[in-house]
Formats: sequence, C-alpha cells, structure tokens
Amino acid sequence: MSEPILLDLDAAGVATVTLNRPDIHNAFDETLIADLTKTFEAVGTDSKVRVVVLAGAGKSFSAGADIKWMRRMAEYSRAENVRDAEALANMLRTLNDIPKPTLAVVQGAAIGGGVGLVACCDIAIAAEDAVFSLSEVRLGLIPATIGPYVLAAIGARQARRYFLTAERFSAKDALRIGLVHEVVSAAELPEARARQVDGLLKNGPRAMGEAKALIRDVAGRPIEHGLIKETAERIANIRASEEGKEGLSAFLEKRPARWVKS
Repeated sequence: MSEPILLDLDAAGVATVTLNRPDIHNAFDETLIADLTKTFEAVGTDSKVRVVVLAGAGKSFSAGADIKWMRRMAEYSRAENVRDAEALANMLRTLNDIPKPTLAVVQGAAIGGGVGLVACCDIAIAAEDAVFSLSEVRLGLIPATIGPYVLAAIGARQARRYFLTAERFSAKDALRIGLVHEVVSAAELPEARARQVDGLLKNGPRAMGEAKALIRDVAGRPIEHGLIKETAERIANIRASEEGKEGLSAFLEKRPARWVKS
C-alpha cells in the first residue's frame, strides 16, 4: 500500500507535502488527518525547511472529507464526534500557523475541506480548470472547522453565497473572491509553482515568519497607541537582528544575502 502522505525536502529547503490518495481524490479520514498534523508540525519546526508546498497527487487537489469516514462518524456518540472534529480543527490550525511560507498548488477539484486546506495556506495558485465547492450543506452539514480560514480568505459576503449554495465555482471565480492568488493553465502550473518558490527563497527566513506573526497579531485591531508602539518594537527587533543586519548590508553592497543559495 502506498503512503497516504509524501514528504520531500530538497536541498534548497523546500518541503513538498503531497496528499497521496489519488484513487479517492485525496479525501481525508481520521488517519490522514492525524498524519497531516504530524507532518505539518514536523516541517514547521525543522530548521532546514524554508518553504512548504502543499499539493495533491492525481487528478484532484482534495475532495475534502472521505464520505465513508463521515458516514461512520455519524454513528458515533456526540462526545466522539466532538473529539473527531477537534482533531480536524487542530490539523487546520497547525497548517495555518506554520511559521514559514506555505503554498497550495491546486489542480482538479478542491471540495469542502480541500477548500479549507487552500485557505490555510499563505499563497494559493490554481490551474484554470480547477473547480471549488463548499459543499457541506448539500450533505446536511456545515463548513464549521474550515470556516474561520475560508472567511478570512473570501470575506463574510462571499461566504454567505458559497456556504449556502454549495455550488461549484471556477478557478477564475476563486481568484475573484480572494481564495487563490494566481490562475494559470494546467501546463503552466509547475512553472508558476517554481516561480513562487524561487521568490520566497530570496527572502529572509526569520523575516517571513515574523511577517506571518505580524498579520496574525495585527489584523482587525484598531490603530491606537498600543498597536503603534508594538509595531515600532517589532521593526526595531528585526532590524537589530543578525538577519536584518545581513539583509541591509547585502542590499547596500549589491550582493545576494547569505540565505540566498546559488
């Protein structure tokens, strides 16, 4: 039996996490959720990892929850359902909180929880023939655990449509509403992926992690004295760090910074 998750770390520090259940369109169950959580924790804490790419093997990115798993869980007690749902919520939070840039590369279908995985990543690119759907209500369910991340990506107004209609929408529409950042032809997807990764590898590793923390901690807060002081302290700290000093020196000396590999 093939491994349900493939993890590849190249010499540049790019960790590619591939969902590897192509026969069921990379749908996930409790076992895959647990394995994904461990994998996201591992790449998040590995000092050799600089960029994380999330991909799906085969025709689809991810069809979301495995229907057989969902049917099985429906027969469990409420307490068992809560524990199971908390495991899924923890996996999504772990992906969302990886302190390194994350890139979703989407082909084929991204349905339900698959949309949640896309929304948890910092950057998302999609093939122009990719399709998306928040299909939970069609099954008498709701997109609860993925909800905070999808709402952050597309906003409440778009969610009021797509959460309620369960309709399929195109990559073009996913770009329009903010779920993905770039749409290219299927043939161009590897090139677009490489372009994004190459750009990320030119940036300070610590700075990208601090930038993610800045977004998480500042978004939605009122602009008042406490926030202004906090942001001033953040830039002072990073500017005085070894990475900050190296980045500024490299720019002034017109040379690549030490973290840029030839």
